[in-house]
Amino acid sequence: LICAASGPWYTQEVFSWNGLGKTEATIKNFSPHYRRQHAVAFCRHVQEELEQHRHSQSRFLKTRPPGEAGTVLYEAELLHFAEDLKKWKDRYVVIKNDYTVDCFETKEAYQKGASPKYHILPAGGKVLTSEEDYNLLSDKHFPDPLGSSEEAAAAFVPLPKEFPVYLWQPFSRHSYYCFPEPGAQRRFSAVLGDCVRHSNHDFLKQTTYEVEAFLEAIQFFRQEKGHYGTWEMTTGNEKEILSNLVMEELLPNLQTMILPKMKGKRNDRKRAWFGIVEETYGLVQQQVEEGLNTLKKECREFAKTLEGTIRSDMDQILNSKNFLAGKIKASVSEPAQKCCTENIQPFLTSILEELMGPISSGFMEVRSLFDKEVNEIIQDFQKTNDMTRLKENVDQLMTLPFNSVKMEPCYLKVNLLQEFLQDLKTRFKVYHIDFVIQRTQNFMQELMENAVYTFEQLFSPSRQADSAKVATTIEKVKLRVLKQYDYDSSTIRKKIFQEALVQITLPTMQKTLASTFKPELQRYEQYIFADYTSVIQVENVYEEILYQTLLEEALKVIEEAAVLRKHNLFEDSLKVPCESVSSLTELRTPVGSAQGTPTKVPTAARAEGSDTESHGDKILVVTGKIAWEKDADEGKSPDKEADTSVSAAGDQASRREAVAVTDIGDKQDSFLAGHHEQGVVEGKSTLENESECVVSTEGELKTQQKAVEEKVASETDTAVINFGASPQIEFKVTEGAAEEEVTSESQTGVLTDTEILGSAEKKSKVENEIMEKLSESENEMRCVVGVPSSCRFPTNP
Repeated sequence: LICAASGPWYTQEVFSWNGLGKTEATIKNFSPHYRRQHAVAFCRHVQEELEQHRHSQSRFLKTRPPGEAGTVLYEAELLHFAEDLKKWKDRYVVIKNDYTVDCFETKEAYQKGASPKYHILPAGGKVLTSEEDYNLLSDKHFPDPLGSSEEAAAAFVPLPKEFPVYLWQPFSRHSYYCFPEPGAQRRFSAVLGDCVRHSNHDFLKQTTYEVEAFLEAIQFFRQEKGHYGTWEMTTGNEKEILSNLVMEELLPNLQTMILPKMKGKRNDRKRAWFGIVEETYGLVQQQVEEGLNTLKKECREFAKTLEGTIRSDMDQILNSKNFLAGKIKASVSEPAQKCCTENIQPFLTSILEELMGPISSGFMEVRSLFDKEVNEIIQDFQKTNDMTRLKENVDQLMTLPFNSVKMEPCYLKVNLLQEFLQDLKTRFKVYHIDFVIQRTQNFMQELMENAVYTFEQLFSPSRQADSAKVATTIEKVKLRVLKQYDYDSSTIRKKIFQEALVQITLPTMQKTLASTFKPELQRYEQYIFADYTSVIQVENVYEEILYQTLLEEALKVIEEAAVLRKHNLFEDSLKVPCESVSSLTELRTPVGSAQGTPTKVPTAARAEGSDTESHGDKILVVTGKIAWEKDADEGKSPDKEADTSVSAAGDQASRREAVAVTDIGDKQDSFLAGHHEQGVVEGKSTLENESECVVSTEGELKTQQKAVEEKVASETDTAVINFGASPQIEFKVTEGAAEEEVTSESQTGVLTDTEILGSAEKKSKVENEIMEKLSESENEMRCVVGVPSSCRFPTNP
């Protein structure tokens, strides 16, 4: 008979019969996959090192440096159920930024540096706050062969207080906590939820080649057994994930062997079963750790022998891989495209719509929370005018990303994706979406960290000399951070959508094509040079082709949503230069940006700069399609701001001058070139160039006017005006700007004395006459005669 009295000795006996062989077999079968993927990933790592670049999307908020190790996120005395004593005990619980949970006997024991009584790794866990929810979940993982015939069973764990928190884990000991009031319960459950999320995914986001090799090996190992798609047990570190893999195969055998023999009350059997599972998992982890360490050591030594060949033959390796890809693609491309067109493509837009709502709501909630917290700082300072208190409030703002209670409403918005799961089960056989939800929540926390850090870098209370301007300065800094947040939010959300769309739909394509192409992959190995068979794997190239096929389709629907500005997504074509800000007095804020609402993004570009560097704060700012227009400062609506832009790059910048002109006859600014370029010049362009091109006779002027009038009336996009021996002037009308480009038949147009007139009066007269003619045209184009070698004329629609 097996009952609650069964101890570790029984578990070890069972493990020696069954678990030991199963663990050894799993490691043995997993090892070839890991060896292959380790060599491939190492080659990729060397390639990136040689190329000295990584493709990553721009972020405009400053990235917050990692926090100091050992930072305490939560500590409190609370009631904890001691399984060994079968009673509730007061414990001092400490959670640090490694997101593990330590339970100490007392606060004094913690302060003296004693070891914790319990050390809990919450990976794979679920946090529950009601007894009913816990019982439902725990019963699901206790397949009792006797059924639940017992009526009115006693509580599994009697509660001494009204507000419990349960930490359920699939193979580890469950943890139980209790609180006298709901505020303490909510705070602890929120922090515990953060611990689960980070424990699940912090290892997975590492970019080392060994982590990439391990995850790819897990994928191919499971595909070999017919399992496709993301595995919900891919949580925690390498040891935990591989142990989960063993337990997935071992658990059914344990259930068949042990459960029918268990006797006693249901709760006793249930408790004994959970104890056996926990002990088995611990033994599996020990064996997995030993086998994995041996395997990794072997692969590292092999990688050292490959490194010389990889570095010297990188070009040949890439050529060989590309040749192989071409061969595989010739066979796979058409069936893959057909599968995509029939089974996936029609549903991508609707899947994206379902994803965009909850995810975008979560990021908007983070934005609103930051906005609200900064507004409260402003209001408090306006009441007190106390600089010391202001510094304390700003310091408190820095902890906002780790305030689990305040961040929880943001995370809950994303949990609504669970409602979308039923549709995915039906069509794509996706049975869990926790990976997308938790990964999104981690990104939300990361973006809040960057927002408060950027705010701190831009605003320092100790540098505020004039207290009367502090509130205004904080408001301007806040609006700048919010604009940068909007762009970073768009970038991150598009990345999430891209990964989610591929993750949801790729298994369908893999399963559809597997029976046809998987058996045939071996014949493609003949196309790999013998020296490179370790670093080029046919299965990897095949998977990359399928991935790229789906990725292209996913990117199309995401970009379509961005073009329509759905959920405030921005287009990839946006080019935003960097800016060095040295004075907060230069921060200009568009009028009309209401607090607590998304800031409007005008379409003009302006790069602010400063020659002084008294503060030395270097930041990335959003300047593309964002304008701090003078019109806004004067009270004009952002909707009526003129759209202007200037770009100069590469060799063109060294040969030509670029001048942006808006509203001829209004104010004029000079274009400054150098380290601090300003991309927008308002008003009339200055004509201070070495030579000015004007018309020498009244007859030539009439010829010009007639040519302009004819071309404009024809409603074509281009007007070409010939001035005899003078250069050609070409007007190009684009979506938001008309570009005038002056070229000469010879690249160095030569002007005669009669073509160069110094009279300002005559030049002004010529300008006015041409402007009058153009104002009568249907397109109301504006033209200036007598300009340097290149001019751009943005139109004001």
